[in-house]
Amino acid sequence: MAQHLTLGYSPCPNDTFIFAALVHAQVPCAGLRFSERLEDVETLNRLALTATLDITKISYHAFGHVREHYALLRSGGALGRGCGPLLVAPKPCDLAALRGQPILIPGEMTTASLLLQLCDRGLRNLRSLPFDQIMPALQRGEAAAGVIIHESRFTFAAHGLHQVLDLGQWWEQTSGLPIPLGGILARRTLARPMVAAVEEGIRASIEFARAHPAKVAAYIRNHAQEMAEEVTAQHIALYVNDFSLDLGAEGEHAVRYLLQQAEVRGIIPPCEKPLFAL
Repeated sequence: MAQHLTLGYSPCPNDTFIFAALVHAQVPCAGLRFSERLEDVETLNRLALTATLDITKISYHAFGHVREHYALLRSGGALGRGCGPLLVAPKPCDLAALRGQPILIPGEMTTASLLLQLCDRGLRNLRSLPFDQIMPALQRGEAAAGVIIHESRFTFAAHGLHQVLDLGQWWEQTSGLPIPLGGILARRTLARPMVAAVEEGIRASIEFARAHPAKVAAYIRNHAQEMAEEVTAQHIALYVNDFSLDLGAEGEHAVRYLLQQAEVRGIIPPCEKPLFAL
């Protein structure tokens, strides 16, 4: 009899691309079945605070707050170069001009919020909005600037917005490492063989989607809503990469360094438990 696990991820194309084959049993996964829950990234972060889901996508910022109950998988996440959040504004300005001014962020627990705090201590007047509401709010003049994520990086100029800083680029230049955006977590109470099967299933799901994109296209399109097909393709190409298959040594170093920097600043609490589930 198949055992069911709850699995949370976002409706963004990179996540639906990664998990489509897994949740539709198009790849083997040791008899496991998954009940998926698709939510925006900040909702997933909040669900992790109460350990609601067995397996979940999460922002690395939020992971810093739930390490007692969850451990990290090495596959399925978003980590790379040239894919970080962007700080944008309705009119051209520099970072210094934004200190003390209201800035919109896509959730207090997002990695975007963490990077902004690490980048400049003077950017403290932060207000959370769902990521897809930030650009319209800036157009209405509701804040001096905002941090945008996901597909917004491809469309902000068309909305009349101006880039102030590429936070991912800032991270890469100061750390020399790729930027860890979001990872996949497993409850620490899950048995190791089960977690190993999930991790292998995620890798197989990514490889299936890469080999048979037409077989996962409808699922991606159904959740991409009004996103143009070319933007969907750009989104997947940017956020699904070799780090999604396996973090590897460089990816692991990047994750550890980001969490270390957040601990030093007192943004997340320390944790002595092992970082990875396996």
